[in-house]
Amino acid sequence: MAQKLFKVIKDHYPKSKLHVASPIWTIPLVSRMPEVDKSIALPFSHGELNLLKRYQLGKSLKVESYTQAIVLTNSFKSALIPFFANIPKRTGFLGEMRFGLINDCIQKDKSLYRTVDQFLALAPKNKNIKTSLSTYLVSKPNQARKFLKGKLKPSDKVLGIAPGAEYGEAKRWPIEYFAKVAIEAIENNWKVILLGSSNDHDLGRSLDRLTKNKVINLIGKTKLEEVIDVMSICNSFLSNDSGLMHVAASLGIKQVAIFGSSDPKKTPPLSRHAKLIYLGLSCSPCFERTCPLQHTNCLKNIKPEDIIRKII
Repeated sequence: MAQKLFKVIKDHYPKSKLHVASPIWTIPLVSRMPEVDKSIALPFSHGELNLLKRYQLGKSLKVESYTQAIVLTNSFKSALIPFFANIPKRTGFLGEMRFGLINDCIQKDKSLYRTVDQFLALAPKNKNIKTSLSTYLVSKPNQARKFLKGKLKPSDKVLGIAPGAEYGEAKRWPIEYFAKVAIEAIENNWKVILLGSSNDHDLGRSLDRLTKNKVINLIGKTKLEEVIDVMSICNSFLSNDSGLMHVAASLGIKQVAIFGSSDPKKTPPLSRHAKLIYLGLSCSPCFERTCPLQHTNCLKNIKPEDIIRKII
């Protein structure tokens, strides 16, 4: 979603250098964004303050002589590094206790519900410049085919499945349902590839078992850049509302995205090739990690047959 902002910045300042500081695990993704000239790994775990380390990193960045920093997140700690780097213009929403840290404060428009629109509100304004929000990730499909040598033929139709969602089980469609879709695809001569992080290892094993080991299970066996390459050769992609859902959108592949506890109006896949599945129950969206009503009907009531019709 942030890549849309990067695109606008580059449209406004085509000769500028755009450096992006982000968590270490995102660096392979950021490095595939053509708008980004340099990626900077943030050596912090989620929620970690570590004031000394932030101070040291900020001071080390002073040599870059940045003219502006745009701070996307609203936390106090996210505004510290640009301040320590002595960047003259530090743009962002005021957020929590950030007086002085943010000196170019943007008023958050309450009508902007989508996360991407909130990011774009921080973009430079120039009515004379028309910008396109279409973005893409640089992929290497030939690398993927080498990686999968012996498992795929050039003529094979490929369905990618990402059954995980880091946020919690209230965003995960039942694994038995994913298995039914995979089996139907295999019976229709598709190759099915499972993708995800090592945290999804158990989901991958369950899908292996339920499909009698007929899927190509790459969950936890690939680096993020390899996942991007493999996804680029998929004819279709099925996932929950997850990080890989957004990767699929930037790759421009056909996809079906399933929403449960989250809201597709807030964080949709930004692609014209995406089909969203969301029941919109009276209890949805709750944004909880686990179902507070202990039934997860927002996901269980989405049947595999409904998905199969949209994929195969």
